[in-house]
Amino acid sequence: MPRTMNRAALLVLADGRFPAGGHAHSGGAEEAITAGRVRDVADLREFCRGRLHTSGLVAAGLAAAAATGYDPLLLDEAADARTAAPALRRTSRRLGRQLLRAARATWPCAELDDLAATRPGGAHQSVVLGLTARGAGLLPVDAAYAAAYESISGPVAAAVRLLRLDPFDATAVLAHLAADIDHVAAQAAEAAQHVHTDGVAALPAASAPLLDLTAEQHATRPARLFAS
Repeated sequence: MPRTMNRAALLVLADGRFPAGGHAHSGGAEEAITAGRVRDVADLREFCRGRLHTSGLVAAGLAAAAATGYDPLLLDEAADARTAAPALRRTSRRLGRQLLRAARATWPCAELDDLAATRPGGAHQSVVLGLTARGAGLLPVDAAYAAAYESISGPVAAAVRLLRLDPFDATAVLAHLAADIDHVAAQAAEAAQHVHTDGVAALPAASAPLLDLTAEQHATRPARLFAS
């Protein structure tokens, strides 16, 4: 595919209004709030910090690797291995399927078409995100930034509704974590540089057991506002 630079596409991809289905998911925030672990802005900030440096880092690494042109099917298997909770695997593939639909309409390319054909049930969101970034003319570090930001912007947006937070305070949480996003994106992009020689073992594999457990609990709740 032609590799033209289009950094402004990052703004479109990271925009919460991009129709990728993320608005229906809380990234674990709903269950954390229901359980009383997140009660205010300070709690939300620490919840997001932990999520960013674990599942966010993993997603950023996978996205950056996909943006380098590494085999997306191998990355999809790596994402599966790094996602312990069945509920989170289902959610990731559901979001990946929705993102792939939006990406193929926005930045059509053969690589996205091939992934849709080989993973009709949906590839993992992070892999689709990286391949989308590649199709949009973005760099691997851009894909890492998009994944890192998405890992906390969803929970923050959900917390505004769930905790009735002042949107100004919620936005301040994202701003407060800007340096952490920079660090995670840089770490993920650096790891992705080695994937072609060292394979998927070069990518981050941080775990967040509490997020895994609460995802399974949330999936069994009969009444919930968000899908995950």
